[in-house]
Amino acid sequence: MARKTKTFNNYPFDYHHELEVEIESLSNLGDGVVKIPVAPKEEGEEKRSWVIFVPFALPQEKVRIKIWKNDKNCSYADLEEVLEASPHRIEPECKYFGECGGCQYQHVAYDRQLEWKRQQVAELLNHLADINHTVNAPLPSPQQWNYRSKITPHFQKPKNGKIRDIGFLKKGTRQALVDIEQCKIAMDSINVALPHIREGAHQRASSYKKGATLLLRANEERVFDNPREIMSEQVGELTFNFLAGDFFQNNPFILPDFVNYASQQAMAGSTYLIDAYCGSGLFGLSLAKHFKEVSMVEVSETGADWARYNAKSNSIENAKILTASAEQIFEEITYPASETTVLIDPPRKGCNEEFLNQLFTFGPTRVVYISCNPATQARDLKFFDKANYEIIDVQPVDLFPQTRHLECIVTLVKKSQKPA
Repeated sequence: MARKTKTFNNYPFDYHHELEVEIESLSNLGDGVVKIPVAPKEEGEEKRSWVIFVPFALPQEKVRIKIWKNDKNCSYADLEEVLEASPHRIEPECKYFGECGGCQYQHVAYDRQLEWKRQQVAELLNHLADINHTVNAPLPSPQQWNYRSKITPHFQKPKNGKIRDIGFLKKGTRQALVDIEQCKIAMDSINVALPHIREGAHQRASSYKKGATLLLRANEERVFDNPREIMSEQVGELTFNFLAGDFFQNNPFILPDFVNYASQQAMAGSTYLIDAYCGSGLFGLSLAKHFKEVSMVEVSETGADWARYNAKSNSIENAKILTASAEQIFEEITYPASETTVLIDPPRKGCNEEFLNQLFTFGPTRVVYISCNPATQARDLKFFDKANYEIIDVQPVDLFPQTRHLECIVTLVKKSQKPA
C-alpha cells in the first residue's frame, strides 16, 4: 500500500478515504475505472465527474477502495475488498499476483482478457486518433502460462555485502522490488534455472558496487544467462541467431501465427518489401519468400550483422540488409512505390515525425504497422489519414497473456488503391 506523501493533495478525498463503488471499465494499463461526482473545488463551481483508478478490480464489480493519491483530474485507490465479484473473476495462479507489477490480468478468465484487450485497442484508436474501425478478436497465445522465453530479474545495490530482494518492481512503486523465486509466465526451463541464478548472485553480492539486472533466456536447448552468448530460435522454417541480450520476441509459442498474419497482410498486391526496423531479421526474412526482393534496415550494426548472418544461414538470397536509421532508408530504395509494402515494427516510443514524412513522400501502396504499444501506434496512425492512407485491418496479437501488454498489426493502403 502506498504511503502518504508530504505534499499530499487532499482534494477531492482525504488520504485513505474509503468508498464503495461499482467498477465501470478497465484502463489500457489494466486498472479498474470508475467515475463518480465530487464536490466542486471552488465555491460557485458545478459538481465534477471524477475518475478513480483501482488496480485488480474488474468491471461490474462492487468494491471497497481506499484513496492514496489525488491528481489534478483523477485519483488512485487500493482495492480493499471485493463486495460483489465479477463472474469473470478467477483465482490467480501466482502467489505474487497483486504485489508484483509484472502481471495485471491473472484474476481474469482468458477469454475475457482477450476481449478487454480488443476493446482497449478500439478505445485507444478512437480517443487518440479519432479512428472508428473494427478491431478483430486478438490472436490467442497457444500457451497462456510458462510462455516467456526471457525474464530479467534485478536487485538494488547490496548493503553490508548482502543482496536483499531479487525480482521485479512492486506494483505502484518505482524502486521497491518483490523477491521472486518462481515466475508463472516464464518457461519451465527458466524456473528450473532461476534458483541457481539467484543463489549465484547472492554469493557474489560483495562484487556488486551497484544494483544489477540478471538475464535468463531460454530456447529448446538450454537457458542462457550471459547476454553476449549466441543463441538461436526456430520460427517456422527459419532459424534465427542473435545475442542472448538482444531484442527478440519472447513468446515462441505464438510467433508462427504472428509472423504468418503479418505475411498475409504484407504480400497482398505487392512485389517488393521494405522492413524498416528489422532487428535480426524476424519479419523481413520470414516474409522474403513472398517477394521478388526485400530491403531491411537496422540502426544497430550488430543487429544488421545478425540479420545478414541469418539471411545467409537460411539461404535467403533476395534480401539486402542496410545499416542506417529508419529515417534514412528511402534514400537507397529504388523500388516502385506502387509495387511496394513497407513493414514497420518500431520501439515502444513509436515512429518519429521525420520517418513518417519520408514514408509518406515515398508513398508505398501498403503499410503494415506492427507495435508493442497501441497507444503510440494510435498516435502515429492519425497522420496516415492526412497522407491519403486508410486502415483496412486491425489485428491484436496476444503475445503476453496475464498482462495488459499485446502486439497489434494495423494494415493500411493508399485510398486510391483500396482493394474492392
